[in-house]
Amino acid sequence: MTATIDRLTFSERVTSPPARLSLTPAGSAPGLLDGAWWPRSRDLSHELPALVDVLDACWGRITRVTVNPTHWSVIPRKVAVGGRKVHVGWFADEQDPHKLILLSYTAGRWDLLVIPPETGAAAAARLMAAAATPGGLATAGALMAREDTSREVQESLDREEEWETEGGHASAAAESPDPPGPVSPARGM
Repeated sequence: MTATIDRLTFSERVTSPPARLSLTPAGSAPGLLDGAWWPRSRDLSHELPALVDVLDACWGRITRVTVNPTHWSVIPRKVAVGGRKVHVGWFADEQDPHKLILLSYTAGRWDLLVIPPETGAAAAARLMAAAATPGGLATAGALMAREDTSREVQESLDREEEWETEGGHASAAAESPDPPGPVSPARGM
């Protein structure tokens, strides 16, 4: 997979809707993730400003963001946030494709699960709750794999239910085999 880096300097910020975010409670036991973010699109230039605005207020001034390019086709070098620049970088092999890392010079590092924009609301709610669990030991990739498995099982159950309700279930008469009896020889042989 190749990533395209947007080499343009940051442009005027377009007002974006509030970030869909779930964070571990302040002062809780540290875990592998500090919460989850559910962007509305795969456009980092459009999605990051709203996220950074919220997190600046919670965690201090965010100065750098890193992503894995697997799920982002264009990665801007800088994003405008409140009249300043936030640097954006990427790591293909070193960073989980489902994780976003935020850095602050004064306050440290935070790791967020990135929920794909096309995820349904129920699945996103489960993932956000799991990622924001204090002291959680699941990685971003493990949470996504667990959700994928859960979705596949549910889809299989739904298909079976649909098959049953559409007459796929054999009738009681068809379920019992023919009674044993003498086999008559074929005539005319």
